[in-house]
Amino acid sequence: MACILIVAIAGAFAIADALGVYNTKGYTEVSHGSHIHYVPVNRDPDVGISRFPMVEPAPDEDITPTGQVVKKTNSND
Repeated sequence: MACILIVAIAGAFAIADALGVYNTKGYTEVSHGSHIHYVPVNRDPDVGISRFPMVEPAPDEDITPTGQVVKKTNSND
């Protein structure tokens, strides 16, 4: 019984990780052949993966749902 409980807990953590619960970056790495694209969590599903950047955005940059890299907006202005 304890073994089943351990497997269920580990499975719950794996599912949560796969769903991006622990992702604090706002984007995820998507393998696309021999390279990686950085895709935002709010990706426009009509935009192909190849339109997203292959270089990780800088800390002061965001990726738009259509794949453009833009400077983060500062709400204190």
